[in-house]
Amino acid sequence: MKKSTTNVAFYTPYVMWLALFVIAPMVLIVYQSFFDISGHFTLANYQTYFKSGTYIMMTINSVWYAFLITFATLLISYPTAYLLHYAKHKQLWLLLIILPTWINLLLKAYAFIGIFSQDGGVNSFLGMFGIAPQQFLFTDFSFIFVAAYIEIPFMILPIFNAIEELPENLVNASQDLGANGWQTFTKVIWPLTISGVKSGVQAVFIPSLSLFMLTRLIGGNRVITLGTAIEEHFLTTMNWGMGSTIGVVLIVAMFIIMFLTGERKKKGVRRHEA
Repeated sequence: MKKSTTNVAFYTPYVMWLALFVIAPMVLIVYQSFFDISGHFTLANYQTYFKSGTYIMMTINSVWYAFLITFATLLISYPTAYLLHYAKHKQLWLLLIILPTWINLLLKAYAFIGIFSQDGGVNSFLGMFGIAPQQFLFTDFSFIFVAAYIEIPFMILPIFNAIEELPENLVNASQDLGANGWQTFTKVIWPLTISGVKSGVQAVFIPSLSLFMLTRLIGGNRVITLGTAIEEHFLTTMNWGMGSTIGVVLIVAMFIIMFLTGERKKKGVRRHEA
């Protein structure tokens, strides 16, 4: 009885937090999506979304840019996490990677506006070699670069943890049995650290679907995503129903990504036992 009471006491704050700050907001968004701008119950918001070429293109753009950001982040983060595993003072390096996450997103966005502007640091550096100022700001490149920079810590950490848990004797055994570096990586290291990659993809891809601040400040509204549309409906047109409908689409997309990148250990265990 005491153990049961203790477990309830530990779980209660967690359940209350989930109910108030996760489940309740999602329920409110779903509820609000069934009302038009006049407050009348309707299904027109969903009809408008799925029949509108504009919203469909926004959805495609959101998924595409989220994919590019996630791919760029993974391309940088995996080698970085692998090198960190063998580096001296790895905790110090991890702290330096985490430190930028303590800085407000808006401040980082404005810092990159200064860096990529016509008179910014990048063009000043290129000017030293006689290269004329280039348009870096308000381009797809700048948007993906800044978004990837902001998301990199959330990709590195789970991959680093997965590599830290990798049994070193398996890597040594692979090399002793004659496998080259590429074979060791593809047959041993990558499969055993894929759980960290999946967690990193979840942590980067899902937030990247709904970026809106960077699309305005760095992308200059050239990059239009569902996050931008939600901001417009909630803050400009005041059509909360349509904004909530797009929010529901993003929630569904979030669950799809979590399902596709989730672990399926139980099924594997059952097949093995069978």
